[in-house]
Amino acid sequence: MNSEWKPTWRKPIGILGMIVYITLWSLLVASQWAIISAAHILVQAVIYCILGLIWIVPLKPLLLWMETGKWRE
Repeated sequence: MNSEWKPTWRKPIGILGMIVYITLWSLLVASQWAIISAAHILVQAVIYCILGLIWIVPLKPLLLWMETGKWRE
């Protein structure tokens, strides 16, 4: 371990940010339930699979920032 290592607040702030983001994302998806539930069951499955995966994309810069302190590589 590097003797010059100093803890930062990036990780706790990043974790809190992820919790807030995931909560808001799930509330947004749940609020669209009436529209999504009107679709055929197979269409619903595709929609929920897509919505269940695309929330990950905005987290890449946040995770990078948490590790390096930079928003871009």
